[in-house]
Amino acid sequence: MRARRPAMHGQRGVSLLEMLLVVALIAAMSLLAAGALGGGFAGMQLRSSAKEIAAQLRFTRTHAIATGEPQRFVIDPGAHRWQAPDGREGEIPEALGVRFYGARQVQPSRGEGAIVFFPDGASTGGRVQLSREQAGWNVDVAWLTGQVRLRRAQVQP
Repeated sequence: MRARRPAMHGQRGVSLLEMLLVVALIAAMSLLAAGALGGGFAGMQLRSSAKEIAAQLRFTRTHAIATGEPQRFVIDPGAHRWQAPDGREGEIPEALGVRFYGARQVQPSRGEGAIVFFPDGASTGGRVQLSREQAGWNVDVAWLTGQVRLRRAQVQP
């Protein structure tokens, strides 16, 4: 004797096409929400550039301590370029505003700024400020300790 199966009339499942459509809609809405909350590509570019400069300043400090010789990080706000020891150099996106605040005594040439790190970890100190519209990041270097800090900036128009 065979077991009887219950009738499945009237019940309908979800098709693969419908499931894929729902997943695609959720993904699109998530991307839009992430872009709106994180400042979008412009905010990501600003934050990424600030992190890169902070990392290169930390490298310069570490290099000064390791070699026992003063090392210089140079930034040219007008050209949107920077240079660090060991031939490291890079560009800052043109869409970002760049300002440098630091000691004039170590300024390589007019329009450029520099932060010198000493073998004991100290530095001449300074600040690199990157901005875009109303958003900004400060990369601060303490003169006494050479510590590099990254924090959001209050951008002046």
